[in-house]
Amino acid sequence: MIVQFTGLSGAGKTTLAHAVAEKLQQLQIAHLIIDGDVYRKTLCADLGFSAADRQENVRRLARLSHEKSQAGAVVLLAVINPFAAIREQIEKEYGAYTVWVDCALPTLISRDTKGLYKRALLPEGHPDKLHNLTGVNDVYEAPENPHVHLPTHLHSVDEAAEILFAFICRQLIAAGAMPPADDNTPLP
Repeated sequence: MIVQFTGLSGAGKTTLAHAVAEKLQQLQIAHLIIDGDVYRKTLCADLGFSAADRQENVRRLARLSHEKSQAGAVVLLAVINPFAAIREQIEKEYGAYTVWVDCALPTLISRDTKGLYKRALLPEGHPDKLHNLTGVNDVYEAPENPHVHLPTHLHSVDEAAEILFAFICRQLIAAGAMPPADDNTPLP
């Protein structure tokens, strides 16, 4: 199973992936987090931030996700994944589920752990201005019909993780990859 996250920088994709991974671990369900920030330094180190490079980045990570899911893991693909066409391709080609980790821009600006929003909002001509921040001064195509929509400015990490974990469990049960809950094993 592949769960492809999409959302702006700071929306909580990696945090949510780790929270869900803990829940999967408790049920001894094989899982793997593929974090876009991590793989940008290795598998995708040769890519820049043009639209074509961003698309290739996601394609490579989707192929890796598919290989790992074929080996039996629930793969949590935590990348910005800004283009609807690529997300749809991954859904069709690999049967991935799309999770929109949505967060209001004021909350993202207040979080801004990497200083990206501050740099993107600098005036034109400023030497430190960031010109390609997804969702601010570069394209982000919000999903029209995600399988799960998680507005993280409205939910705590625990609440969002519980919603997503319940969705994953339902999909695993429907696919026969996890036994249905009985009276002694409550599932979300």
